[in-house]
Amino acid sequence: MNTQNSNKLQIGIFVSPNCYIPDIIGVYTVFSVVPDCDIHFIWENTDLIVGYPNFPMHATTTFAECPPDLDVLCIGASTGTLSDEALEFLVDRGSKAKYLIGICGGSLILAAVGLLKGYRATATFSLVEELRNFGAIPVTGGEVVVDRNRITASPVSGSFDAALIVLGKLRGEDAGKEAELTIEYAPHPPYGTGSPELAGHELTQRVLQKYALAFDEFRKAARQASERLATVKA
Repeated sequence: MNTQNSNKLQIGIFVSPNCYIPDIIGVYTVFSVVPDCDIHFIWENTDLIVGYPNFPMHATTTFAECPPDLDVLCIGASTGTLSDEALEFLVDRGSKAKYLIGICGGSLILAAVGLLKGYRATATFSLVEELRNFGAIPVTGGEVVVDRNRITASPVSGSFDAALIVLGKLRGEDAGKEAELTIEYAPHPPYGTGSPELAGHELTQRVLQKYALAFDEFRKAARQASERLATVKA
């Protein structure tokens, strides 16, 4: 029986081996300062896992223990292969959650398991067009895309932005403003190169080439998720 306090927000953050920690830390940071809020780091067990890059951690809540109806379910990028149990969990809780947040390659995973079909969505600039392969509608050049209860974003700072937007929807704009001030979230990037449009063609191409293998791993993880889920459903 679920003994969670029904008055508390239930925030689920999906973690897994090789999950990209900067994609989920913003969601954690925003909701960590919200009163009456339970934050669940969710995985199939609570054994030690290593997030990317080289970040040891463990889940606090297993799939079986997770509340059935989350207010928020968030997933960031991951290069790991997800089990059938993990994919079934994402489909089940993701379809029931009040708000679904996908950051960077996490958007691609959500699309791969069918949760962004027909939704406008974004991801990191190197992967955004891949969303089309899974029935989503790619949106380029936008850090955060809101389509009904699906919020997708570019990596790292997009995690903070998406969480603040969702907090405003759940608790009101004043709560979002208070959280933004509490964590003093006022980015001032020193180089102003945080998007392809700002960075220009030469730097963008250099980064794409430098991290081509990692981006391919994100694509591979999404394809595998889609194929495995199709096998589970068969």
